[in-house]
Amino acid sequence: DPEHCYQRLPRSSGQATVASVCSEQLWDSYNTLIVLSGGGTSGRLAFLIAVSFNKLLKGLGQLPRYTYIIAGGDRSLVMSQEGLEDSALLGIEELRKAPFVAGQLDFCMNNLDIFLPVLVGFNPVSMARNDKIEGWHSTFRQVAERMQKLQESHKAFILNPAVGPEGISGSSRMKGGSATKILLETLLLAAHKTISKDTDISEKCLLEILRTYERAHKVTYAQSKKMAALVKQAGTSLQKKASVYMVGWHTLGIIAIMDGAECIPTFGADYNDVRGFLIGDHSEMFNKETDLIAQGPQFAFSQEDFVKTILPSLTELDTVLFLFTLDDDLAEVEKLVVQVKEKTSNVQALSHATVGQYLPASLKKLFPSIMSIMWPILFLEYEGNFIQKFQRELSTKWILNTVSTGAHVLKGKILHNYMVNLRISNSKLFWRAVCILQRFTGHSQARCLEGLLQTIYDPEVLSDDIRNAELSKHIAIAMEKNKVVPTALLCLLRNCSVQEAQLRLDTSPSIRAAIESSLNAPGRKRGADKSDSTGRSA
Repeated sequence: DPEHCYQRLPRSSGQATVASVCSEQLWDSYNTLIVLSGGGTSGRLAFLIAVSFNKLLKGLGQLPRYTYIIAGGDRSLVMSQEGLEDSALLGIEELRKAPFVAGQLDFCMNNLDIFLPVLVGFNPVSMARNDKIEGWHSTFRQVAERMQKLQESHKAFILNPAVGPEGISGSSRMKGGSATKILLETLLLAAHKTISKDTDISEKCLLEILRTYERAHKVTYAQSKKMAALVKQAGTSLQKKASVYMVGWHTLGIIAIMDGAECIPTFGADYNDVRGFLIGDHSEMFNKETDLIAQGPQFAFSQEDFVKTILPSLTELDTVLFLFTLDDDLAEVEKLVVQVKEKTSNVQALSHATVGQYLPASLKKLFPSIMSIMWPILFLEYEGNFIQKFQRELSTKWILNTVSTGAHVLKGKILHNYMVNLRISNSKLFWRAVCILQRFTGHSQARCLEGLLQTIYDPEVLSDDIRNAELSKHIAIAMEKNKVVPTALLCLLRNCSVQEAQLRLDTSPSIRAAIESSLNAPGRKRGADKSDSTGRSA
């Protein structure tokens, strides 16, 4: 889980060893299962990768061998429920996030005759969270250190290459999420390839797969100008209090759903600001699809949902982005685009094609602009053909991450690359909020914590009972409120009441404008300009 797992694997071990172990597990086709588990973005990636590799196995005439666990269950796939990542006991129950993930790892290490635990993250063990996990006996760092010792005897593994800081501080949905996808798909695909060829896994095999992602990066960012235009269009919709809808076919729809769900905690967005929808059969994808069907508008995700609940209410201010490959049912794509264009002219397309494929003229003329990405023809064995599927998914993820992040920057939700309007929905985001307050005010952690709690509990007066309450209580109340962090920040910067801070935010063009105005207020000390590395923790 890249949002919570902070550890580093020695270069001498690594992917080749883990891929070899996965290969051994896959050989034993009747008695083993590969479980991918995580919270938030990591849990959604677990879902995507499980779907992909079960499809690979199905094409080989084999039974599914992959399953996924996400904190909060299938509902968290389409609607952010970050708070459930804080429960270590819930994580254990799901097996018989980081606390959620820590509980599972601890359970696995206590039952090594059944489980082989593998931890994926992008920071050293020394940077693991060492704060108390509510209702549990260990910290995450203690769990990670225990895994390090077991790694020496290959009873557990830690994969944690350093990928550097995120473009938006702490937003691990971007680089962390992409690195997770690349890492897991590379080692699992390598494991499948060795089974089909009955050979050992080599570093050369892993490197060849990794280089396909490097080529995907070059192909994707060659579209930078069109990406910028799409960011501007999406930003305009959000600035006008309208919505951005991303409608994708098959696994591109999963990528779209992931991106929309992530905007809620990252930018404090409404669930309807940026939304993804999945077009195509999803009957065998979910663990428990009944958790999603008829559960309210915030859990809508399917083609039927889009046509019945979104299409009738579309306005000219909304933006709709279609995501498809030229292998999809283009008549179906065209039909839906025509329906959408009756409501809004702001339609865009991202299409993936292989050399020799061309977009039909009747479909092409429906879009004012199309971002068309051309991929080379690959002459590979069956497992290798999935490489292009993975490339297209990653390319789409990069583009959607850029569009949704850029749109929220234009809306004024980001200040100096910090997520100043994040929604406090779990312990990680609670302490990140405190760090952001420290970063921009120059005040101590104690004072920033006091200011944050005052904003959360307003109009109630802070008492010692409130101050000493469990963190989960603070988070539960904060989750029901909007603009908690920017309100607390203005209170600290201007030494004003919560009501005055809220009024300033409500009458300002954007959250960023309100904060910048307070940062530049006459007489204010420039302590906020001091670097604070804790505010940039991943």
